[in-house]
Amino acid sequence: MAGATAVRAGAGSAHLDGRFSALVASHRERALRLAWRLVGGDDDAAEEIAQEAFFKAYRALPRFREDARLETWFYRILVNQAHRYLRWRAVRERWGAVFHEHQADASAARSGDPLLRRRIARALAGLTRRQREAFVLVHLEGFTVWETAELIGAAEGTVKSHLHRAMTGLRAELADLRDLTGGDST
Repeated sequence: MAGATAVRAGAGSAHLDGRFSALVASHRERALRLAWRLVGGDDDAAEEIAQEAFFKAYRALPRFREDARLETWFYRILVNQAHRYLRWRAVRERWGAVFHEHQADASAARSGDPLLRRRIARALAGLTRRQREAFVLVHLEGFTVWETAELIGAAEGTVKSHLHRAMTGLRAELADLRDLTGGDST
């Protein structure tokens, strides 16, 4: 009887491994993009965060209870990994070991104005962590408010509040761009 249980557990593990491999293949670019946005446009940090998140998710795969979608579970790990990275970066900066990497991402150089993209990345970096996460997840990555609430561990109303404050802050920070493009003030 114990052998049959082990076979079933092995089959379940193989199924999860296959699903995880498919997740990595189909979500790698989105994970990199999300990490890049959460850490303010740092290519190297985004790569490190995404790789570490995939690694941690793979190690935790046997404990995945399927209470949520595999993708939602993974992105929560990625968001938490970005938090850890930002905390350690703040500590390093505070103690003088500042890492100044002003390298724009390669795709920014090919598509759109890299100076504008850096300006927008700086505006995003000026938001609180939760405001930035809510804005990036909903408006740039296309997650729903409900999914975002699941990913960051907050109530939907809190996410909506963060979104509102993020939009207000970004509008104020980038108001001169709207004036230059002839956009209305609504």
